[in-house]
Amino acid sequence: MKANEAVQVFFNRAADILEMPENQRRLLTTAMREVTVEVPVEMDNGELDVLIGYRVQHSNARGPMKGGLRYHWEVDLDEVRALASLMTWKTAVVNIPYGGAKGGICVDPRKLSRKEKERITRKFVDQIHEIVGPDKDIPAPDMGTNSETMAWIRNQWEKYHGFNPACITGKPVEDYGAKGREEATGRGCGILAFKMLQRLNHDPRQTRVAIQGFGNVGSHAAKYMYESEFKIEAISDISGGYYREGGLDIPEALSYVLENGSLAGYQNADPISNEALLCLDVDLLMPSALGGVITEDNVADIKAKYIVEGANGPIHANADETLFKRGVTVIPDILANAGGVTVSYFEWVQNRQYYSWDLNRVRQQLDHVLTSAFEEVWQTANEHKISLRTAAFMIGIRRVMRATELSGI
Repeated sequence: MKANEAVQVFFNRAADILEMPENQRRLLTTAMREVTVEVPVEMDNGELDVLIGYRVQHSNARGPMKGGLRYHWEVDLDEVRALASLMTWKTAVVNIPYGGAKGGICVDPRKLSRKEKERITRKFVDQIHEIVGPDKDIPAPDMGTNSETMAWIRNQWEKYHGFNPACITGKPVEDYGAKGREEATGRGCGILAFKMLQRLNHDPRQTRVAIQGFGNVGSHAAKYMYESEFKIEAISDISGGYYREGGLDIPEALSYVLENGSLAGYQNADPISNEALLCLDVDLLMPSALGGVITEDNVADIKAKYIVEGANGPIHANADETLFKRGVTVIPDILANAGGVTVSYFEWVQNRQYYSWDLNRVRQQLDHVLTSAFEEVWQTANEHKISLRTAAFMIGIRRVMRATELSGI
């Protein structure tokens, strides 16, 4: 099942409960605009490479569109289309005034020099600058991009349109970025894991956790949860998984990655595969790397009672249904990893006002937004006896449909 097809399955489950007619479903699921561009770039060796870039703008019914920009060798139009749709529902679930978009370039960022990455980024902006901006579509970092990439995008966009730091979010703090933006997605996952366990009367100190992915999302989630006294027994990155019964020393692991660039060679844990990590006998699993890692083939081996989706689309649609029937509580991606877009919204607000918030205010506002959204999703799920994912989609769909009706089709 392709990524966009899976999103449509989740959408239709919620739409069925809402008794939404077919014409409204087509209206809400069809992207407003899909752009594919050629990105010709001279590489460091003097050769010309021609990359393909995408920007899908799904909906602007509730405000300017918002979505990350990822550099990855598996990026294609179907994936970007699915992620743009998820952003529409994600911003609606946490009730911030945005629609959904997403972008990407099919390239392996690990094989690029810093100068090659900068040239690719600027050339991509040359191709899409007319359709993005602070009142149209505001990009942000995603897989394979970071705050430095956003600084290049801002600089290149402003060459065409003039000074306006709100044209993009996820910028370096010293370049009109927001304090707390880098940690926001992972911290949000940790906040929601804590809220869920409170609701289920499960003590975090007795909760064994496995986190697949120790990049931006997984590492910041691990840091927050370690400080909240969760027992994080397993982490992983592209080099593999690392397990220690009773809990890992997360500050030590973070320092190791900072010094070495990855977890490769980390000695204070037993090495396991990324696939084995998913099936560990733990209480809470947080897939925070690529999508599609829990499928019909391995869902029977998943032992965790709780799952928090740090990544976008880590659970296939059929596997998700199996987990729900087994009583596994899943906080879906459109809620679980919404911390990033929430603090991106705070950054955009600060840029529009030319006034910076301190870190405490950012964290307090993030906690408030995510807690409000979680409580609404939890109540809807219990009221209809449905999964948290279906409840989240119901809330998002209702808000987008109402905004669409009010604006006049």
